[in-house]
Amino acid sequence: MNYYTEIETYIKKNEVSKKARVLEENQSTLENYGNIERLLVEAQGGEKRSNSCDSVAIILVSCS
Repeated sequence: MNYYTEIETYIKKNEVSKKARVLEENQSTLENYGNIERLLVEAQGGEKRSNSCDSVAIILVSCS
């Protein structure tokens, strides 16, 4: 049994798993921001160039 090779394999598997989790987390974050943007645009009547502070205020008041 080559202990070095086996240890190296476990370390590589761990690194690959960590990178995969980061990518999944980034995908989820992007999806959430996309949903937030969609809601903000919808709250401002479909206009993307409206003042984003107004949009946030509208949504915060609506949620209260």
